[in-house]
Amino acid sequence: MPTTPTITLNDGTQIPAIGFGTFQIPNDGQTYQAVKTALELGYRHIDTAVAYFNEAEVGRAVRDSGIPRDQIWITSKLWLQDFGYDAATRAIDKSLKLMGLDYLDLYLVHQPYGDVLGAWQAMEAAKKAGKLRSIGVSNMTPKIWEHFVPQFETVPSVNQVEFNPYFQQHPLRKLLAPHNVKLEAWAPLGQGNPALFKEPAITTLAAKYHKDAGQIMLRFEHQEGIIVFPKSVHEARIKSNREIFDFELTEPEMASLRALDTGKGQHDPDAPGLREQLLGAFDVHAND
Repeated sequence: MPTTPTITLNDGTQIPAIGFGTFQIPNDGQTYQAVKTALELGYRHIDTAVAYFNEAEVGRAVRDSGIPRDQIWITSKLWLQDFGYDAATRAIDKSLKLMGLDYLDLYLVHQPYGDVLGAWQAMEAAKKAGKLRSIGVSNMTPKIWEHFVPQFETVPSVNQVEFNPYFQQHPLRKLLAPHNVKLEAWAPLGQGNPALFKEPAITTLAAKYHKDAGQIMLRFEHQEGIIVFPKSVHEARIKSNREIFDFELTEPEMASLRALDTGKGQHDPDAPGLREQLLGAFDVHAND
């Protein structure tokens, strides 16, 4: 089984270039089984979040895998209800306890609204204490980045945002490049957008390389230096999503895929009222 290439972050840690996403996988045993399958198929990078409500099953699958802990990269994320220094400190400890782990490899500010600065300071302290190896943000547009990050003592290692061939985040990438901040793609396959899977630029390459459309997209993103973590509960798809390291797209082929960019995504983090909407949608303390 080929090993996954890694990408070096600006704090020196090395993150596997492809991971396994767990968003919207229920915590009724399905997350445990999906993560267990992904690890058996060679994935060594698992992405979860407090607001996915499946951290416990992710942690159990990791512990039951028999794979040494230092060989698996685990990401989780802080939810809006726990922003601010004290609340974030408690939330980090709670996630570690829930997952049965001593540390997390990456921890992110999940939605950048409210007391982001207090949350970030708690994350910096947890990193110094060895509870978190790397820290980052998510869903930060250039506007949000410019508002918060200049106040941070340390620059985030990653920004996890919507990214796929239709939405390639060029202004954001230009802003992050001088700080060597890596982009992580959620929805790297456009959340299954049928139009994207039928794009001639993609289907032509899929036929040429004997790959499927999803593999062409993931390979394109990998060659662009983007960290990807496609999600599936189907074993065949979990397996095929990782099979992107045995071919390479040429520069003209990369250019043809870059040309698909529309500059717009399905989610707009700059939209007014989003914090209240998100807080109303997810109550991470409902069972406390």
